Amino acid sequence: MENTEAAKGHKTGMARLWELAFRKKALVITSCLFSVISVAVSFTPFIAVYFLIRELVIHFADLGGLDRSYMIKLGVLAAGGAAAAVFLNFIALMCSHVAAFTTLYDLKLEFTRHIASLPLGFHTENSTGKLRKIVDENIEKLEGFIAHQLPDLAGSFAMPVFTLVILFVFDWRLGLASLVPIILSYLIQMIAFSGKEAQTFINKYQNSLEDMNNAAVEYVRGISVVKVFNQTIYSFRKFYHTIKEYGNYVLNYTMSFELFMVIFMLIINQVYLFLIPVIILIAGAAAGTAEYAAFAMTALFYLIFSVSLSTPFTKLMYVSQNGKMIQNSIERMDQVLDTPPLAEPVSPKTTDEYSVAFEQVTFSYSGGSDLFGEGGETAALREVSFTARQGEVTALVGPSGSGKSTLAHLIPRFYEVTGGAVKIGGVDIRDMASEYLMSLVSFVFQEVFLFKQSIIDNILIGNKNASREEAIAAAKAAQCHDFVEKLPQGYDTVIGTKNIHLSGGERQRLVIARAILKNAPIIVLDEATAFADPENEQKIQRAFEKLIKNKTVIIIAHRLSTVRGADKIVVIDKGRLVEEGTHDTLVPAQGRYSRMWEQYTGAMKWTLAG
Repeated sequence: MENTEAAKGHKTGMARLWELAFRKKALVITSCLFSVISVAVSFTPFIAVYFLIRELVIHFADLGGLDRSYMIKLGVLAAGGAAAAVFLNFIALMCSHVAAFTTLYDLKLEFTRHIASLPLGFHTENSTGKLRKIVDENIEKLEGFIAHQLPDLAGSFAMPVFTLVILFVFDWRLGLASLVPIILSYLIQMIAFSGKEAQTFINKYQNSLEDMNNAAVEYVRGISVVKVFNQTIYSFRKFYHTIKEYGNYVLNYTMSFELFMVIFMLIINQVYLFLIPVIILIAGAAAGTAEYAAFAMTALFYLIFSVSLSTPFTKLMYVSQNGKMIQNSIERMDQVLDTPPLAEPVSPKTTDEYSVAFEQVTFSYSGGSDLFGEGGETAALREVSFTARQGEVTALVGPSGSGKSTLAHLIPRFYEVTGGAVKIGGVDIRDMASEYLMSLVSFVFQEVFLFKQSIIDNILIGNKNASREEAIAAAKAAQCHDFVEKLPQGYDTVIGTKNIHLSGGERQRLVIARAILKNAPIIVLDEATAFADPENEQKIQRAFEKLIKNKTVIIIAHRLSTVRGADKIVVIDKGRLVEEGTHDTLVPAQGRYSRMWEQYTGAMKWTLAG
């Protein structure tokens, strides 16, 4: 057996951003090329207007000498240049959008396939809010970068080049004067957005968004409790605190850039303030000479042209900042992609015997498996050994937090054991293909999850190859048929639609129907009747009779009456196996189980006195 996870070896930082952005290289390069051409063509109207004004000034004293055909050509050139710039930019954006959406589709598919290959324990340690944010927001930001910012970036870098060429061609002295505010603007951007403070802000910003997202989901889920106790959002301190913390931090950080932003916008939008002193100086020296009129026209051109200089540099500022944000988002995505999937054996084994054996199993929850570094290492199980035999019911009992559910989660490799081995039919589960292993085990959890699909579709999740008739037969065996037939569309009724509500017991029985249809040889029942009322519990117990027949059954329960008739009771306390036997042998032994039984029967006699 070997770990199939190869070293990722992908790039980091901006190099990784460019690597992802250029996945569809031909489309992206075409987009950038058309964007650059569009920028070049966009200067045509300015040049045409300059020559129009020049023609008017030259013939100002005698307008009859105007070359009208020449002026019409200049007007057509200006209009055509503007239209061509828009059309070329449209082609650039079309190419970039196709590249962006294709890349986004591939990345999301790659990401979801990867998290599906990770041990299920990964999903219990990393909140759905954080993973959802990576899929819906972090990866989504790459679409905006490729579709809009990348062609803008190409054009924004090309525009200063074309601008400087034009500025220096007409008059190198005025070109130098125009270059001064451009250099100052770049320096201000470098000072403002470089250094550790900017990167620290991005990390804190992303973390605060994730915290606020998680708190919002938790608040919405608990809204009924908030309303019942007549509380407001302010009583839900975690949510309120994350909102205030996010708002205060972003506001303070934004205000710290107030001076930089004001200076940047002042300089880049007032280029003429640098030009006018130079124009006055040169004009004074050229007064009375033949060059004076020509220079006056050139100066006019620079004053008109300087208005357009702010656009490319403002774009560069926002693209630079957004690039850092996207880079951080990609790093978070890569943290998940770098998490190794479940190791698959080179030569998978199978079995035709389904007893489950725990052999000296030790397990610790490690903070290292937490995507965002939360939590520390906690020893959950220590050298636990027992066998749940095929055709028998094995019950796991013990105090809360003793390790019962952890033992059950190790059977389908939600987590990898730290020491020892879990075997099915004598075969180490690490030597089985994960898909095969999952086919051997059915879980019925205390918390029920049903999809917003029809009743029949929810049952068929247990076995997609089963027929409708087989699914209905499983529903009948799970005591579901009577209540399903009363629904508006019967088995085709969609759960979660208007006025369609199922009780906890009914939802539980649908999950059991799903497990019956799967017909796995190993069944794990985790507090499956904990919240059922007496009537539903009776129906669930009858459904269990169909589910567990001739199977290896492992039951986790706090209600000891439900496991009294188990073939074997395994008592877990503080991660260790402390007792093993039947109810009749453990009660007289005066051990941990006996004390639990006394406490349970004593609690059953408790009544509320008037």
